[in-house]
Amino acid sequence: MIKNRTAILALLTALNFLNYMDRTVLAAVLKDIEGDLSLSKLQAGLLATAFLVGYFVTSPIFGARADKGTRKGLITIGVAVWSLATAASGLATSFATLLIARAVVGVGEAAYATLAPTIIDDITPPDRKNRALAIFYLAIPLGSAIGYPLGGIMAKHLGWRNAFYIAGGPGLAIALSCLLIAEPSRKLAGAKARIRDSLRTLARIPLYRRAVLGYCAWTWGAGAFQIWGPQFLQDRFSLDEAAAGTYFGAVLVVAGAIGTIVGGRWADRTQRALPPADPTAPYDGRRNREGINPLLRVCALGMVAAAPLGVACFVMPNAASFFGFAFLCSIGLFLSTSPVNAIGLRAVPPELRASAMAAMIFAIHLLGDLWSPPTVGLLQDHLPVTLAMMAVPLAFALSAYLWWPRAHEAE
Repeated sequence: MIKNRTAILALLTALNFLNYMDRTVLAAVLKDIEGDLSLSKLQAGLLATAFLVGYFVTSPIFGARADKGTRKGLITIGVAVWSLATAASGLATSFATLLIARAVVGVGEAAYATLAPTIIDDITPPDRKNRALAIFYLAIPLGSAIGYPLGGIMAKHLGWRNAFYIAGGPGLAIALSCLLIAEPSRKLAGAKARIRDSLRTLARIPLYRRAVLGYCAWTWGAGAFQIWGPQFLQDRFSLDEAAAGTYFGAVLVVAGAIGTIVGGRWADRTQRALPPADPTAPYDGRRNREGINPLLRVCALGMVAAAPLGVACFVMPNAASFFGFAFLCSIGLFLSTSPVNAIGLRAVPPELRASAMAAMIFAIHLLGDLWSPPTVGLLQDHLPVTLAMMAVPLAFALSAYLWWPRAHEAE
């Protein structure tokens, strides 16, 4: 059994790395898929939407089930399903078959993404929770950075299908290792608890609602940026597919790593003056507000910077200046990665944390990047690409407004 906290965090972070590598491979090879399968921009955007439909629709089911029992079996099944479906994406011969494969990828990833953060939260001391989550979510920019160049290089030299085969293999190989995780004891929801009742309880918590709504706007903008960023570079600055994916990925990995680490450390610093949280203590809304409002401020300040920097990068006259502003924008964007997920865990009763993560995933995709890739694709079908991409920083600005803490908000 794997009992060491560092080993468990390393295993779950490695799987999160593969998770996000898979997601960005699609964006990197999208132009080749469009040509091979004769897709419109709208259809290309819908491929990302299909993944998200499978992802967010099944998240509450996994969350409710995990609040009542063990999580490692569900995680193992999820990793195996997403890995097989990723490889199957390379076998697609039409828009419909690729759409189905991407939806199944989403189902598999839902089990993992919903449950892994709750295990990390359980095994980590209170004063290191944000740092541990920052390490876990550091896999987002790292996985994305590998996915973009991997997809671009594979598409250029071996064809887009091989990129999916390569991305799907590692996850399948290490899925069974999740069964060895020694889960810590925790308070469980009643066996008869229903998803509807859990969601109703979560919806009545103002701090949780604020975190989720701001995250929806964040996800809308970030989803469109990640899907269409490499193709914007190709259309606007005539970069080839491999160069666009490699350079865009490099910007994301460095800026994302800086933003995620700084955001996690900044968030931990805001909590040092507070008494340590006790996961077995009764739910205390007032005490939660004292700890959560500083975390919301970290998230909001990052987006206050990201919105104007996002506008700047899309109006730059050359690729070099685009990358400079995109780098700074991405730092602001990723400052919120650890704090917002910490809020999702801290703002709710302990026995509802898996459901809270699942409900957050459900909401951010239903109201966020489920729609943004096809919407921005549709805008590009009818508007100049620069104008169409302005939808991205507008979403960032909305996120900053929603996350800005309200001093007298009810618990």
